[in-house]
Amino acid sequence: MNGEPPMVMPNLSIYNIVCATDGAYNYFEKNNITPDFISGDFDSVKTLPNNIEVIHTPNQNYTDFDKALQILFKRGFKTVDVYGASGQEQDHFLGNLHTAILWKDKIKLNFYDNYSSYFLADKLSVINDCNGKTISLMPFPKTVGITTKGLQYPLNNEDLSFTTRIGTRNVAVEDEVTIEFKTGEMFIFIKK
Repeated sequence: MNGEPPMVMPNLSIYNIVCATDGAYNYFEKNNITPDFISGDFDSVKTLPNNIEVIHTPNQNYTDFDKALQILFKRGFKTVDVYGASGQEQDHFLGNLHTAILWKDKIKLNFYDNYSSYFLADKLSVINDCNGKTISLMPFPKTVGITTKGLQYPLNNEDLSFTTRIGTRNVAVEDEVTIEFKTGEMFIFIKK
């Protein structure tokens, strides 16, 4: 993605494929990282490589992130870790959350930035190894019937809405946290 670049790059050897979207390739090039492919409309990339696959996707009805997910989905990928999807330009960040909702039935997306990891929650999410970590529940825009276990401030069949009440800055008091809800969409943020 083309948000705030990671301060520490993950171990890319654990991935089957690494791709860059448009301007994110500038970061890859600067750090001598060679992705398997680069895609986008190329309005932000400085120079296009000639040693990797370049997929020009000029359709302005979709974001470069959405177009990269289309490519990955067609290639059979069902889980994607995303770096650089937040920071710098908040309209892009919100757009990326929107894209995650559009793809929720096709690809499981896990986001990572310099401060937290986050994901679009299933109706039942179990998070391990989180005792003492700050966990935020963000409805997008409304989540109904939330029940949690393992948080300092539990919810018991309660609703969260982006316009009235959100669930930021809770703390895990157990190693395993369970978050369950009935309807809606919700992102779970886990602070590093």
